[in-house]
Amino acid sequence: MKFGLLLLLPCILLLQSCQDARLPLLSSGATIVAFGDSLTAGVGASKGADYPAQLADISQLTVINAGISGETTAKGRQRLPSVLAKHSPELLILLEGGNDFLRNRPIAETRNNLASMIELAQSQGITVLLIAVPQKSLFLTPSPIYAELAQEYQLVLLEETLSELLGSPSQKSDTIHLNDSGYRALAEAINHYIGRA
Repeated sequence: MKFGLLLLLPCILLLQSCQDARLPLLSSGATIVAFGDSLTAGVGASKGADYPAQLADISQLTVINAGISGETTAKGRQRLPSVLAKHSPELLILLEGGNDFLRNRPIAETRNNLASMIELAQSQGITVLLIAVPQKSLFLTPSPIYAELAQEYQLVLLEETLSELLGSPSQKSDTIHLNDSGYRALAEAINHYIGRA
């Protein structure tokens, strides 16, 4: 019994640390960069209904849509420095990894690429909000690498949100993309963590 509790304790602490994490307050004129692949670009959404556009509407902050459909984390790692240099955001929303999973890229490679992007942002004083992507499986469960990264870098993590939305037919435009309603729900979930000074 004691051994079982000892095994369970790290899991509880890991979950608790991610839930307790809070984003620093953003300035009133803050710029947010939403960085990722087709789920950030807004594939499946009507014009202006991608999640960055809906987040801008809800939060009344500047949200840059820096999503490129089909991008892998390796490409994202190469692209991120120029995006950060161009926009100087206070907050980076990182939603990437789905194309790695679909193309069966090594999980360690995906994790390393995400870690490099997080480290780059943090080295510039940019806060990172991480969104977990479902792993390739019969069940839409988030890949564990996101919780590991959130723990390691002390990030706010939206762990279940995307998996739950993609598991709901009413929120999807196809098997791997959201519709307007799904992107709205994602934007609202993100906005929950954003505080303004």
